[in-house]
Amino acid sequence: MGRRRRLLLWPGLALVAAGLALLGYVAWEFWGTTWVSHRHRDQAVGALRQAWHDGDGSVRTRWGDADAIIRIPRFGASYAVPVLEGTSDAVLATGFGHFSGAVGPGQVGNYALAAHRITHGEPLRRMPDLRVGDRVIVQTRAATYTYRLTSAGDALVVPFTSTWVTAALPTNPEGGVEPAQRAGQRLLTLTTCSELFHTDNRMVAFGVLASVS
Repeated sequence: MGRRRRLLLWPGLALVAAGLALLGYVAWEFWGTTWVSHRHRDQAVGALRQAWHDGDGSVRTRWGDADAIIRIPRFGASYAVPVLEGTSDAVLATGFGHFSGAVGPGQVGNYALAAHRITHGEPLRRMPDLRVGDRVIVQTRAATYTYRLTSAGDALVVPFTSTWVTAALPTNPEGGVEPAQRAGQRLLTLTTCSELFHTDNRMVAFGVLASVS
């Protein structure tokens, strides 16, 4: 091998190695994190069900405090995702995050939740499939709360800085999609990324409590 070819070999190998590392990173972000998150999600759901069996309303997991399980029939009969307090990275890598300061399930006000749409379990990957009237079922030890969506999953996209969507009675400053402006409502808000890749916008859907069992 000539000296010139040897000089070119190592930079070429370095580029190949960098490319493989980048592909590995992308594969991990899109598939690896979801695989791990599904395991954590299932463990959190199992721990929460055991806590309910033992008479406790919530359970402390490695990823946060969980107190509810979300079911969305449009996403399939096996869909069961835990709700954990807060919106930290660890929480959102496990299931739904319950915004700090938001009311609890079934209470007057806005039960506001966030979840990933891509990577880390992807609880709301199919958010655009949600339609007005779809059920979002929130199971707790005390009761099961069924909300009906009043806006479709892709009807509202806002900047991530739009904090009005998690208010007790969300009021759209632009006069667009919003819940009926009546005091005393028991609302649900779902938020997630508006696109499958990086975005600073959020897709938002609103619902209202329909029944308690």
